[in-house]
Amino acid sequence: MSSISDEVDVLVIGGGNAGFCSAISAAESGAHRVLLIDACPEDWAGGNSYFTAGAFRTVHHGLADILPIVNSVDQATASRIDIEPYTAASFTDDIARICVGRSDPGLSRTLVQDSNTVIKWLAKHGVRFQLSFNRQAYEIDGRFKFWGGMCLKTQDGGKGLIEDERRAAEKLGITVRFSTAAKHLVVDPATKAVSSVIVEDATGEREIRTGAVILAAGGFEANPRMRAQFLGPNWDFAKVRGTPYNTGSCLEMAIRDVSAKQAGNWSGCHSVAWDANAPPNSGHRLISNEFTKSGYPLGLMVNIDGQRFVDEGVDMRNYTYAIFGKAILAQPGHSAFQVWDATMTPWLRDEEYREDIVERITASTIEELAEKCAHRGLKNPQKFVSTIREYNEAVAAFERENRGRHKWDPAVKDGLSTQSSQKQLALAKSNWATPLTKGPYLAVKVTCGVTFTFGGLAVDHRTAGVISSATNSTVPGLYCVGEMLGGLFYDNYPGGSGLMSGAVFGRRAGRAVAARASKTSPARL
Repeated sequence: MSSISDEVDVLVIGGGNAGFCSAISAAESGAHRVLLIDACPEDWAGGNSYFTAGAFRTVHHGLADILPIVNSVDQATASRIDIEPYTAASFTDDIARICVGRSDPGLSRTLVQDSNTVIKWLAKHGVRFQLSFNRQAYEIDGRFKFWGGMCLKTQDGGKGLIEDERRAAEKLGITVRFSTAAKHLVVDPATKAVSSVIVEDATGEREIRTGAVILAAGGFEANPRMRAQFLGPNWDFAKVRGTPYNTGSCLEMAIRDVSAKQAGNWSGCHSVAWDANAPPNSGHRLISNEFTKSGYPLGLMVNIDGQRFVDEGVDMRNYTYAIFGKAILAQPGHSAFQVWDATMTPWLRDEEYREDIVERITASTIEELAEKCAHRGLKNPQKFVSTIREYNEAVAAFERENRGRHKWDPAVKDGLSTQSSQKQLALAKSNWATPLTKGPYLAVKVTCGVTFTFGGLAVDHRTAGVISSATNSTVPGLYCVGEMLGGLFYDNYPGGSGLMSGAVFGRRAGRAVAARASKTSPARL
């Protein structure tokens, strides 16, 4: 071990959104020596946050509350925008509904209550926000209708978010070291507080003495062994959407070294419909989030046996995209085809479905489309055709029975369904059910892309202090934020609440460690 020891007030482990929010908060709250380390090399900076679309879910009071922090709206455009307020009650209800009533009430309450203030705090530190026209709004009758309780994203997505947060950190004098992996947490035997961390960098192992540690190193989604162990069989087949450095090592370190209490949905994760041709073990730094394939509410998803397996219109995309990856993984061959006709393809997001991003399988008839899909893994083209025909018959029956009562509207749950008194499918499409009858037709092959895991460490929701399984009280000097924090998300999550969680609890942890560091930091050299 190197004989040289670093000494800092605060050590943050992990350089994604949660880590940088923690470091920024600590520095602005009075911590003088803040060091952020990340196991990845600098060309992989940003953790999973880099690969996101930059969506933030926040309580807000409508357009007037949001406009002051966005840079993409002029006065003329603002007059054409419809954004309903997203209340604390709505956010709370969405968490309760989407997370099957299991979300820790202290964590979810803190997330909701802090969200509006934290968005404005990030903006104050130079994070560039925009209205998410491309992902969260449809232009209908000349007006931009935002939907799904979310309207904000960062400029240039996750890449822009990390750029802005790194710039803010530099202004505050925060030191950042890459290619530096945390190996062991060291506890002072007298105080029982975490007093230092053994890290490994290019020079070997070294000890960093510190007044407090914030764990922000992500989950275990890039570790196929842990995915299979905790998420279950076949999860080692899932493709990794983000950084290959989120291997769960810091989770295991905290459990091993300080008996950190485990919490949350360890068999659950966020996973999406992902391009079947994407790299298997990490996201792509340039293409990034564009491998996501979230246009399924506008069409159908059919497995390689030619059968539908989810209700594509059961809810708004924001509330289903994080679980449909799991549904795809469970299908034969761990893959499926998304299918649309010519009336819906213009509504697909260009960044996800343009030709230089995805292999577009096109045909003038459904029969021809099935034949072409057969060359890409479809095993039962006849069933594929009959499934779509039966779907079209059910849509037509609903239209005859409900003529004029429903209008197709992708910004609301429009009630256009396959279920009528004349005909009902065994598996409904509950909204946005329009016929696939107009060529040319388009299919795209998808698989499961895993984003982040839900299991993590138990924390005090007020400070993000890590709770010990031995004492059931917080471990002095140790905090946990971001994907490592357990107990917030179960089974699913409301879109955009992951980045918000990292910012909310990162800010709280930063304030807590700054207060602690002012009392316990090592003597300055």
